[in-house]
This record gives sequence, C-alpha cells and structure tokens, in this order.
Amino acid sequence: MQLNLQWVALCTIVRKEVKRFTRIWVQTLIPPLVTMSLYFIVFGKLIGERIGEISGYSYMAFVVPGLIIMSVINNAYSNVVSSFFSAKLNRSVEEILVSPTPNHVILWGYVSGGAIRGLLVGALVTLLALLFTRLPLHNIAVTFTVVFLSALLFALAGFINAIFANSFDDISIVPNFIITPLTYFGGVFYSVDLLPGFWQNLSYFNPILYIVNAFRYGFLGISDVNVYASLAGIIAFLVLLYGFAWYLLVTAHKLRN
Repeated sequence: MQLNLQWVALCTIVRKEVKRFTRIWVQTLIPPLVTMSLYFIVFGKLIGERIGEISGYSYMAFVVPGLIIMSVINNAYSNVVSSFFSAKLNRSVEEILVSPTPNHVILWGYVSGGAIRGLLVGALVTLLALLFTRLPLHNIAVTFTVVFLSALLFALAGFINAIFANSFDDISIVPNFIITPLTYFGGVFYSVDLLPGFWQNLSYFNPILYIVNAFRYGFLGISDVNVYASLAGIIAFLVLLYGFAWYLLVTAHKLRN
C-alpha cells in the first residue's frame, strides 16, 4: 500500500474515532469535568484548607497535576477499549483486517483517536482547574512530553484489553481493579515522603507514581522520583505495549472466527 494511501487510511480511522466521541460529547466530555470539579471542591477546597501546604504549594495546586493526568489516562484508555471492542463484537474489524490497510496504520488510528480524547479532556480539566487555583508551569517540555506519552501508553493498553475481552464486563476489569487503585495510590493526593517506610518503598513499584510525579514536576518543579528516569520508563513501557499490540493485531488474536 502506497504511503499516501496509508496516510489517507490513518486519517480516516482517526477522524472516525474523533467523530465517535465528539458526537456524544455529553457522555464522553462532560462527565470527566463534573467528576474533576467534585475532586477540586472536596479535596482541594474542603480538605485542602485543613491540610495547608505540601512542598511549598497549596494542597489544591499540589493535587491538580495528578488529577489532570488521571483524567487523561482514564479517557485515553476507555475510548480505545470501548471502540475497538465494539468493532470486534460486531465483526467490522474483520473487514479492516482483510483490507490492504497495514496493521500499524490500524493500530495507530485507534490509538491516536484515544489519545486525542485523553488530551482534549486533559486540556478541559486544566482550564477548569484554573478557576480554583493558580497553576504555574515549571517545565513546558516535560509537561507536554509526559501527557502526550501517557495518553499514547494507556490508549495502547486499552487496545490490548479490547483484544482479550470477551464481553463488555471484561473491558471494565482493568480500569476498575488495576488502573483506578494504582492511580489512587500513585501519589495523586499525597507525597510518598509522608508515608511510613514500608508503604513508601512499596509505592515505588507503582508505575503510575512515576507518571504523576513527572507530570507534577512539569507544573510545579517538585517530584518524589527522578523525572528523567520516569520518562525513560514511560518510553520503555510504550515500546513494549506497542510491540505486543502490533503482534496481537498481526496474528489476529481473538479477532477472527
């Protein structure tokens, strides 16, 4: 397939994915904003005023970067897992697989659509956060690199989950029992330096801790972990998941009857 035709195919899949979630924006874009508003009010204002400051910043400013990246992660993941599983369920994905469209184009099309939704929701949550607190920007390059790579990473994770899922119940297992707990224990609402020794050491095995802290560093300039090691880890996981997702697509694992 010629390069220009691959580009057309990629743009077509991405446009379809974007239209899919923007057409029902009341269900895809508004709920995350409502949820984040509750977090800002309950944790940032009501609880945050009692806590005071962490690392020289108000508690509201401290939690905002974590809440932004949490919304990016959840929406990038959920967009791809629901879209690709629906295509697998109604067997429309089989039509794409037998077409001349290369597998990497199919993969990047769905992943890009999920990443766009995650980044869009993240931008809206950021604007919403500015109504509650002043948010500095310490390192713009780190901020955008982390949020972009994280959106791609969890979009890929959603793609893999969709391939293995056998029902709509299966696509909710990973976000409910893996992503959400890791996010809550990933330093979104606290600094791991405040934890006792055992729990602090255990937290360092949580991959989302590194994403949250690298993103917080981009805004506030503070982090509980080495930022550049975190970036290297995100890239390594991204390459690993991309290779695995591409392999599953090439072998049509659980995609053809």
